[in-house]
Amino acid sequence: MIGLYLPGDSPLHRMPAGMKLVLLVGAIVAMTVSVRGPIGIGCAVLVVACLFAVARIPWRVAVAQVRPVLWMTALIGVFQLLTTSPVRALVVCGVLLVSVALAALVTVTTRVTDLLDALLRGLGPLRRAGVNPERVGLLLALAIRCVPLLAQIVHEVAEARRARGMEWSAAALVTPVLVRALRTADAMGEALAARGVDD
Repeated sequence: MIGLYLPGDSPLHRMPAGMKLVLLVGAIVAMTVSVRGPIGIGCAVLVVACLFAVARIPWRVAVAQVRPVLWMTALIGVFQLLTTSPVRALVVCGVLLVSVALAALVTVTTRVTDLLDALLRGLGPLRRAGVNPERVGLLLALAIRCVPLLAQIVHEVAEARRARGMEWSAAALVTPVLVRALRTADAMGEALAARGVDD
């Protein structure tokens, strides 16, 4: 769901993109440092739910934002259970999911172009240190485009295998996905080179 923007006129939609990014980083750091138990996680979830309500984001869209990371969160939770304690596992997984939800809230209430412009302005002072903000912006734009593109490739390959009645196999799925992803990357590289991006 990266790059999904839902137009609106809520206070969150009207807030400047740069301020949203600063508040996002601050909120994630604050949660990581201060949340120590189920009560803290519950309060964080309640706050995020209220923010989604203020932004008038449908609950289906809100749930869809965290669904892609649920399997990874489950693996992290199992690892935490085996190495630490149930409370620690709940805190780690809860902070991760709330952080993803907050980041998703920023993307659904902010145009991608506004986010990139805010990042470019923030990286401006680093130009003296040799950082090229335009290149960084291009990299981020490509990442935002490529994540859903890769997900679409995986979905199309899986659907094609299912339509042929083929049994599920990780190796048989990964190989065609990898081939298509490399072909797509080559095509994007050629397009960028044709526009002089590699100068």
